[in-house]
Amino acid sequence: MTFDELVESLQRDSPPEAGALLRALWLARKGDWDGAHKLASDVAGTMAARIHAYLHRVEGDRSNARYWYRQAGVAAEAGTLEDEWDRLARELTTRS
Repeated sequence: MTFDELVESLQRDSPPEAGALLRALWLARKGDWDGAHKLASDVAGTMAARIHAYLHRVEGDRSNARYWYRQAGVAAEAGTLEDEWDRLARELTTRS
């Protein structure tokens, strides 16, 4: 799945056939924080931790977000949530 396909899929009512982390980002963008968080929580690894951190930023829990950025081994994001979502989605769609 490409980044453009992911963005286009946001017009639909159900997530695309994609990996758990892309679906988590899709759900987050659609406003389903709980669904996104559950998916991200069930996956291990650096990208999962980064998405977990992003979700806690969305939630407004900066302390928990900082924890997950540390788990991912990256600096805490300082930009907008939109920019972070785009960056994460682009990285994931480049990998697939």
